[in-house]
Amino acid sequence: MKLKEKMKNNKHKKFDKKKLIGTISKKHIKNGSYTMVMSVIFIAVVVVLNMIVNAIPSKYSEIDISSQKLYSIGDDTKAMLKDLDKDVTIYQIAQSGSEDENITNLLKKYEDESKHIKVEQKDPVVNPKFVTEYTSDDLSANSLIVVCGDRNKVIDYNNIYESTIDYQTYSSQTTGFDGEGQITSAIGYVTSEDLPILYTLEGHGEKEMDSAIKEDIEKANMDIQSLNLLTEGSVPDDADCLFIDSPSTDISEDEKTAIIDYLENGGKAMIFSDYTTEDLPNFDAVLENYGVQREAGIVFEGDNQHYAMQMPYYLVPTINSTDASSETVSGGYYVLVPYAQGIKKMDDVRDTVTINSILTTSDQAYSKTDLNSDTLEKEDGDEAGPFDLGVSITETLDDDKETQIVYYSTSNLMESQVNQMVSGGNEKLIIESLKWMTDTEDSATVSIPSKSLSVSYLTLTDYDAAFWKICTIGLIPGFFLVVGFAVWMKRRKA
Repeated sequence: MKLKEKMKNNKHKKFDKKKLIGTISKKHIKNGSYTMVMSVIFIAVVVVLNMIVNAIPSKYSEIDISSQKLYSIGDDTKAMLKDLDKDVTIYQIAQSGSEDENITNLLKKYEDESKHIKVEQKDPVVNPKFVTEYTSDDLSANSLIVVCGDRNKVIDYNNIYESTIDYQTYSSQTTGFDGEGQITSAIGYVTSEDLPILYTLEGHGEKEMDSAIKEDIEKANMDIQSLNLLTEGSVPDDADCLFIDSPSTDISEDEKTAIIDYLENGGKAMIFSDYTTEDLPNFDAVLENYGVQREAGIVFEGDNQHYAMQMPYYLVPTINSTDASSETVSGGYYVLVPYAQGIKKMDDVRDTVTINSILTTSDQAYSKTDLNSDTLEKEDGDEAGPFDLGVSITETLDDDKETQIVYYSTSNLMESQVNQMVSGGNEKLIIESLKWMTDTEDSATVSIPSKSLSVSYLTLTDYDAAFWKICTIGLIPGFFLVVGFAVWMKRRKA
């Protein structure tokens, strides 16, 4: 009986095993279906999220972590794009798959910033005749063509990346990226109906304009032309600004009259002067007609927070916020002003003339008249400060006209080497001053400096340099000596 029961039980166990296998198979199918459905949902979510992220403008989805913000657009460009009311198309000339990623990403920033900007890629292999519609030159790959209506401007790839030759190795090294500067300039050019003309006075031993400043002025879409007043007789009617760069000999009586007539009729002028032993009565008369005079001698600083490189005549003045300098101030720039003369505001100026200080020394500055002296310290006969080193002058006239003048008392402000010492601060101030005088509704004078890929200079006044010298040579080593001595004493007592 027990045997039969055992056999019966074994028979039931065999049946239960088949049932169990069937149950497990159904469970696996159910779990597999669930996993497959969840995988499909997950993939769909990832695809949708990817599509959403791709639809987000690059200015929100991409972060420029480069120290110089090489592949971002700045506030000046954003302001111009905000005011843009004409459709602009930017063509990137590159074969498919060979696009310069830096340029492509930068163009996306422009497209995201304004609905009036459209970017298209043109493959020269697929469209071999496209470039010939705009230029007969052979363009490098990844060059750009900016078009608005009937106006266009070509940006060659070689002008976007700046390079220099190392003559020791005879190899080329990329030193700068001028993508934003070139593209913004081209947009301003094709959308401007009337480009400003800047006339530079010649014939009196004027300094030649520094190449970097000249390039920036041209990038601001100003047409630079020379002017000889002896032959012309007057400042041309189409002049938007007169540029006088430190004449070493005096202008004539007729030239003085022509310049004053131009200014008194609502003209604009940017004027630089340098210290000279030559008398310049006619040149000075132009300045005095607008209430300013040059101080004798060269300005030295007595406050080491306002000069650099241990040279009290390499001045680091205070930059005051005016219509001609507010952006430089808000940007936190320094300005370096070597070998400057003081600017004195006259008391007997017309009530219609307003003079604003742009650059100012400290109270401890002095104008040294004896440059053959054996000492750099203030002596008897030296004029005490503070001094203006740069001023903006306006005069309101009839018929809604306004005279505008910016005067800086040294042309060294424009030197490239001096500008590099303050990481472009001088350049920023000069271009902003020109922009204040020449910017109109029909033109956009925006100039973005090239972004350097080389080492940036840290601007330190002599006070800052002395402070960090004391810290690194004295305080920090002294701190560790004290701590070490305290530890030694504690262990000795133990």
